[in-house]
Amino acid sequence: MGKTMGYRLSKIYTRTGDKGTTGMADGSRVEKDSLRVAAMGDVDELNSVLGMVLSKCQPGVVNEVLFTVQHDLFNLGAQISIPECNLITEQRVEWLEQQLDAMNEDLPPLKEFILPGGGEAASICHLARTVCRRAERTLFSLAKEHEFSDNIKAYINRLSDLLFVACRVLSREAGEAEVYWQSERLKK
Repeated sequence: MGKTMGYRLSKIYTRTGDKGTTGMADGSRVEKDSLRVAAMGDVDELNSVLGMVLSKCQPGVVNEVLFTVQHDLFNLGAQISIPECNLITEQRVEWLEQQLDAMNEDLPPLKEFILPGGGEAASICHLARTVCRRAERTLFSLAKEHEFSDNIKAYINRLSDLLFVACRVLSREAGEAEVYWQSERLKK
């Protein structure tokens, strides 16, 4: 741990949030149940679930991409906390699109809907995808109250698509079959 980090986190509790507000990185205090805090929490939860995926997947392309995404998500959370900050740039969105296209290139075309499953890493990645969609909904609600870069909205939208493709890749890498929705089960 570096010197700066040691000083920054030398005292974990501050008691400043005991009355229902929390401090933002820009120095403002907001209610703990505000959309801004909810959006930061959803992004933090997504980052945590990605950590779970990374603990279960083998080293490779998905691992490298998701590790980089974790850093982007930390920056995205910072940008919510400091709205005038611009850490999620158009280049980050383009990078995500490039990774998505590269991962999807060798996958067979889909003919059915996929259900969550396909091995442990893929199943956790499906959970990450759903948390990402929730974070996206919260961010769009927040955008009605606070203006921030459209790059955040684009990034989180592309990320849910990337996570869907990552689920497929992880199933394939684990030698597991994808779980397809079977409409005929409804007829039983």
